Amino acid sequence: MSGPILHHYGTSPFSEKVRVAFGIKQLAWRSVKIPPMMPKPDLTPLTGGYRKTPVMQIGADIFCDTQIILREIERRHPQPTLFPGLSKGLAEGVAYWADHQLFAACVAIAFGIMGEQMPDAFLEDRAQFSGRPIDRTKLKRQSAVMHGPLRAHLGWVEEALNDGRAFLFGEAPSLADLAVYHGVWFVRDRAKSDAVADYVKLNAWADRMKSFGHGTYTEMDGKEALTIARQAQPMAMPGGVAPNALGLSLNDTVSVTPDDTGRDPVVGQLVALDAQSITIRRASEETGEVQVHFPRAGFILVPHKGQ
Repeated sequence: MSGPILHHYGTSPFSEKVRVAFGIKQLAWRSVKIPPMMPKPDLTPLTGGYRKTPVMQIGADIFCDTQIILREIERRHPQPTLFPGLSKGLAEGVAYWADHQLFAACVAIAFGIMGEQMPDAFLEDRAQFSGRPIDRTKLKRQSAVMHGPLRAHLGWVEEALNDGRAFLFGEAPSLADLAVYHGVWFVRDRAKSDAVADYVKLNAWADRMKSFGHGTYTEMDGKEALTIARQAQPMAMPGGVAPNALGLSLNDTVSVTPDDTGRDPVVGQLVALDAQSITIRRASEETGEVQVHFPRAGFILVPHKGQ
């Protein structure tokens, strides 16, 4: 069985979430460095156009979005669990809040600090990614506006840690810790903002998260990852297509699109569908047949036009 390949870049905050998960579980993995902006010539054949970072590959199976990446890591490597104690379900809800509301505030703060150093091409790419223009002259103002919401969000985390617990759900890290941490990491460690400096418990917790490291990894080339996909067979998907309001059935041609940013649809044949995940089948000359996996939450699944 092929081990995990993470397609990522070093300054990607969502990639940091997965890298720390590898550290918590002390996994060995392979690292493919991808460009921080489009085009991504060695990644697009694998995903069919999904442009967010990171993407995890296991053989001919491609996992898009950290929700489903971490779910698959947990399935294959259940110990130590990312859902200790009573955190299952609740941790996923906290993670969804952190990935959206908290992270939006973190991005605004970080861009306000780093925006002047960012190349025009990068900001243009992020404007296309977000679906709205980015005005370099307004980044500091937008950062100031979001400073209050960020402080409110992080205040909840500080209060949770005030009772002496080491992590958000007790004495072991959970999915919730990973989701909150990657935003804090982006503001504190990447942007070097002082916005979190006076949160004593939060900073001690962030240091504990950082200490897990990233597991053990080896670098590999994107072309080699394409060869691995081409030589592998997608994993069997039990369960088929669950009843759904759209009336979709096995092998229907569908499109899957993020509902927030990076709204580039991926088209393929429906292989599996349940309450939490979507799997479609695609094929290309570079990869052969692959399966691309998405979470249900945060993605729009519809029949492909022209079907």
